[in-house]
Amino acid sequence: MADEAKAKGNAAFSSGNYSDAVKHFSDAINLAPENHVLYSNRSAAYASLNQFKEALNDAVKTVDLKPDWAKGYSRLGSAHHGLRQFNEAVSAYKKGLEIDPSNEALKSGLAEAESAQKASARRGSAGGGPGGPGGAGNLFGDAFGPDMWAKLTADPATRLFMSQPDFVSMMKDLQRNPSNLNLYLKDQRVMQALSVLLNVKIQGGPGGDDVEMGEEGETSRESNERKRPAEEEKKREPEAEPEPEPMEVNEEEREVKERKENAKKEKENGNAAYKKKEFEKAIECYSKAIELDDEDISFLTNRAAVYLEMGKYDECIKDCDKAVERGRELRSDYKMVARALTRKGTALVKMAKVSKDYEPAIESFQKALTEHRNPDTLKRLNDAERAKKELEQQEYYDPELAEKEREKGNEYFKEQKYPDAIKHYTEALRRNPKDAKAYSNRAASYTKLGAMPEGLKDAEKCIEIDPKFSKGYTRKGAIQFFMKEFDKALETYQEGLKHDPQNPELLEGVRSCVQQINRASRGDLSPDELKERQAKAMQDPEIQNILTDPVMAQVLKDLQENPKAAQDHMKNPSVMNKIQKLISAGIVQMR
Repeated sequence: MADEAKAKGNAAFSSGNYSDAVKHFSDAINLAPENHVLYSNRSAAYASLNQFKEALNDAVKTVDLKPDWAKGYSRLGSAHHGLRQFNEAVSAYKKGLEIDPSNEALKSGLAEAESAQKASARRGSAGGGPGGPGGAGNLFGDAFGPDMWAKLTADPATRLFMSQPDFVSMMKDLQRNPSNLNLYLKDQRVMQALSVLLNVKIQGGPGGDDVEMGEEGETSRESNERKRPAEEEKKREPEAEPEPEPMEVNEEEREVKERKENAKKEKENGNAAYKKKEFEKAIECYSKAIELDDEDISFLTNRAAVYLEMGKYDECIKDCDKAVERGRELRSDYKMVARALTRKGTALVKMAKVSKDYEPAIESFQKALTEHRNPDTLKRLNDAERAKKELEQQEYYDPELAEKEREKGNEYFKEQKYPDAIKHYTEALRRNPKDAKAYSNRAASYTKLGAMPEGLKDAEKCIEIDPKFSKGYTRKGAIQFFMKEFDKALETYQEGLKHDPQNPELLEGVRSCVQQINRASRGDLSPDELKERQAKAMQDPEIQNILTDPVMAQVLKDLQENPKAAQDHMKNPSVMNKIQKLISAGIVQMR
């Protein structure tokens, strides 16, 4: 049951239903509280919901239960990172790498944590980080708390802004890092939102100078470098009037603009070369673009795509890691970061065909999906997980051991120890999934235990693997007969006789089914038997379809009121077959 709940959690997680995933993993933990994997999975689900405190608690529990498991430290590092506890995150990733030095997920996580740690230290030394002297985080950090969205939605002055994607994006950024408020002071909407959140009247924005949010000790050049380009400012302010161009352009600004334009040209040249499969030339162009402008991570992801096409997977992964790290520093679009992680995962899948290790690729795809739910990435994740499972099955495949396990199951079956028999039959099928006899024997064990749906499923699988194996039909027919689905059991036995016409078990099965069907047609069933059979039949979709068919409704009416028309109906094989099903189900009786 714990495995079933875990499987439901994994499915919900893959579909992006993280709340459902938490619920299913919690159910599994209640059933198996010492299973470290369940806490690890729930930690990942909590992290995807940005509930990092809960993610941290589960990660700590994972490490306590399994201190030599590298992934536990990956979960621990991720949770600390989400809580902006960068020192603890770095420490967790390093401990994990002591256990598994080649773990790509831990390496990537450590690089991101160290990058964030350095950025935080730089903000702290400048006095502008959250909690630093004079920092916007210290002055206004409380304004961007968890109730921020409710306040903005409730206030008439800011409610309309909530439908504007650029405004929502700015507020999300401020909620993550209040010290970035200095970047958005020109936007009147942000100032209005701040007024609502602090419950004070604030003057500011374009043309206003009542509030000064410059960071303490920051030079004018540093301040300029922190501002976004003019084009992005205009995108954030679609209703504002464009400011006049300055009469003189700073030489340094002109040089930066020129370098960015040249970088874009090199990217276009690289794209053209890539389409022509001139890979060396494409790499040269993308490399020049990177040298000219290191603030556009698409140059790195494009070069990574070329390396991937050339089979240079290590170089591809290095570029993807650089793109992720730089994207974090620049707070690039999540889709771009997700693209880099997906590309890295694709390279790792290629390498896994040799290394036989799909786990790093799976982790990379999962991280990409936490950034952006892209259908292509989800498909690649599913393919990687399927490949991993198939590889594990191939490595576990051993027909000789499967035969021994099946024999052990047979011994327990003879001793009427059916649960033990099922255990060994299941192991036999893990060793050889194509063993029709093991499915047949396990179906018999399930039948002895009264687990009819499981037995029926195994019998059908037995027939699917070997359609000429008579036991599959006798097992399936016996289960259907026991479930009083006599017409279905009769069809199963008749199908088996096509492959083995003289099989005594199949012939006896046909005789027993016909006998029961004739009892119903003669009206020999007791009231209780008739009531039970009718109730069961009404749950059968096939019977329901027959009864709701207008043509069959007329046929049934003619059977009662118009014998001549009824005789004509009986000449139709399809109608006769449906009437026979209703008779065997006890719905219709012929007298």
